[in-house]
Amino acid sequence: MPHAISVDGLEKTYRSGLFRPTTVKALQGVDLALEPGRVFGLLGPNGAGKTTLVKVLLGIVKASAGTAQLFGTPVTDHQARQRVGYLPEKHTFPELLTARQMLDVYGQMGRVPAEHRATRIPDLLDRVGLSAQAERKIGTFSKGMLQRVGLAQALMNSPDLLFLDEPTDGVDPVGRRAIRDLLVWLRDEGTTIFINSHLLSEVEKVCGEVAIMNEGELVKQGAISELTAVEREYRLVCTPLPDDLSESVHQRLTPLNNETAPDGLQNWRVASDTRADLNALIDTLRAHDVEIEAIDPVRRSLEDYFIDVVSPPAA
Repeated sequence: MPHAISVDGLEKTYRSGLFRPTTVKALQGVDLALEPGRVFGLLGPNGAGKTTLVKVLLGIVKASAGTAQLFGTPVTDHQARQRVGYLPEKHTFPELLTARQMLDVYGQMGRVPAEHRATRIPDLLDRVGLSAQAERKIGTFSKGMLQRVGLAQALMNSPDLLFLDEPTDGVDPVGRRAIRDLLVWLRDEGTTIFINSHLLSEVEKVCGEVAIMNEGELVKQGAISELTAVEREYRLVCTPLPDDLSESVHQRLTPLNNETAPDGLQNWRVASDTRADLNALIDTLRAHDVEIEAIDPVRRSLEDYFIDVVSPPAA
């Protein structure tokens, strides 16, 4: 089975000026492969090249070098976009149309048959929580409602690959939860979802894998759980430690006083060089009748990891 997205050595250079031409390299040799059925987040500061990459994948911008494919079809072939849905960040819809009429128009532009539109439109409005607003004009919608009806628009052609640019921007907490639930449902149905967003807390909740772009390059990619793990550090929740534990054990445990634990339990940060070393420590604690409630890898937030990656090194 081909990758949902396959990018190899992608470059894009913009040129401007007649007498003193200048060039800007928006993409510099980007490589990316995304398996079908994943929820993928593309992160990066402003000007990193995220929007340019999405525009190349959608056939809006032509690459200067390299190749890009969607499900094995080159993005330069219009057939590649028949399986794609897209919600841009700054979208506008005809304000005099109702939500139902707007979805019908966009369905026609996407060559969705009339009999399919008749059932697809009410189903999508229900899934984005706008069934009661089906006959309300778009011009009266709030920003959050526009985002939700925009998401319904992107799903009219039942796409296999969905591009979303800031999908929860301006949406209230209830609406964000509804959109997250919808994305999880789409993922479970086999849809590949590509999210471009600055809202890292939202990305962390729904994406399994992310990539970080900076200055036109893809600098990091992987599962969020792997990228945010702190190497060989763990959070230990246990009953109070006895005084007769050796000094060497106490030296390896740092109290986490800023974190709460169930009544009567203590939080510790544990450093361990190897798995065997960690297990030896646990055996020592148990031999001293210490009861362990939990032991988990220490993780940074995605926001902390992102800032570490894109921030310039200190002089």
